[in-house]
Amino acid sequence: QVQLVESGGGLVQAGGSLRLSCAASGSFFRLNDMGWYRQAPGKQRDVVATITRGGSTNYADSVKGRFTISRDNAKNTVYLQMNSLKPEDTAVYYCNAEYVYVNGRIDRSWGQGTQVTVSS
Repeated sequence: QVQLVESGGGLVQAGGSLRLSCAASGSFFRLNDMGWYRQAPGKQRDVVATITRGGSTNYADSVKGRFTISRDNAKNTVYLQMNSLKPEDTAVYYCNAEYVYVNGRIDRSWGQGTQVTVSS
């Protein structure tokens, strides 16, 4: 089992910045794709940004130019730098990762989520 622990959420004013971190731990051989998702009250969980092990990134249109996803493979950690935050960015942010066990089996895990609240 792989555990993903997010940190860095909080309350910020519109226009401000936050940096989320997600550290993976457990018995796995390698982390593959990692990503950030968010879920606002009453809405479905949507992808925010993803990053491959090699560093290729994809972003939701709503965050392009404002958010940056990055990762440190040595630390098994993925980050989300969020700038120019807007009230509509308010949501619970979840980390997701695909990983490979030593026996070759592939699985995915979700973090517990971290609340981001942007006040106007």
